[in-house]
Amino acid sequence: MSLAPPETKVASFRQRLFAVVSRSRRKTIWVIAAYLLLVALAVDGFLVEPYRVEVTHYAIPGNVSAPLKIAHLSDLHTHGLGWREERLLHVLSVEKPDLIVITGDSLGNRHGNYENCRLLYRQLRAPLGVWFVRGNWENERPLRHERAFYESAGVHLLLNANRELRPDVWIAGVDDPYTGTARLDTALAGIPSGMYTIALFHSPAFFDRIAGRANLCLSGHTHGGQVRLPFLRPLWLPRGCGRFIEGWYEERGSRMYVSRGLGMSLLPVRLLCRPEITFITVEPEGSGQQATN
Repeated sequence: MSLAPPETKVASFRQRLFAVVSRSRRKTIWVIAAYLLLVALAVDGFLVEPYRVEVTHYAIPGNVSAPLKIAHLSDLHTHGLGWREERLLHVLSVEKPDLIVITGDSLGNRHGNYENCRLLYRQLRAPLGVWFVRGNWENERPLRHERAFYESAGVHLLLNANRELRPDVWIAGVDDPYTGTARLDTALAGIPSGMYTIALFHSPAFFDRIAGRANLCLSGHTHGGQVRLPFLRPLWLPRGCGRFIEGWYEERGSRMYVSRGLGMSLLPVRLLCRPEITFITVEPEGSGQQATN
């Protein structure tokens, strides 16, 4: 039996030691990289993306006599006139919509209150008015003298009701079907046949019930998932979303747009899901317009 010379043993020991150190170094590098990635995601999710408001524009055809520019706001979750609200007011002043609609959940999180909402509502102006439907937060924290509050804030509350905006356009609003009492037939009652009808409701799953009975449906509630991972569906969505997440859907001749909303719910974080302000212009049919960003 031959024994390896001392030089060979030393070299072998050095090789094993280098391999151990290399594995340890690689592990340390991976740990540091993962830590830095988590820090970057946290900084982006809590401090950057919630304030990167995206302004989206679409044009769709409809049986209207003249173009109608709609500002669709949802899930404001406001705590008063902060940075996002000031950004919203600036965008509206530049865009000059004919109509502003809010599809629920203006209240902030647990510490939000209606007076904060009033501060923002009083700043909103549009020739055809500002129109609002309840979301789950309004139904979970009911307001006494509700109609008087919205009237004092310059906002039209639509609670299972409709109104004429102009001779060729009507607007209808439905209470949130999952936390309130939605009466669709009541909301649409009396709208003349052939009128272009805009329907507002908070939870987009309601589209399965109203599709075919309104031309344009606007909703929110989903926040687009609020926290997203690449190539995956949202990790969590609230009840009442159904198969709808964000953007455009079409069924039985009705179009629906689901807004990602401006604010945040439960946690003050957004990831790969920017807040949005949406402008939809309904163009007279035959003008060649299609839904575009």
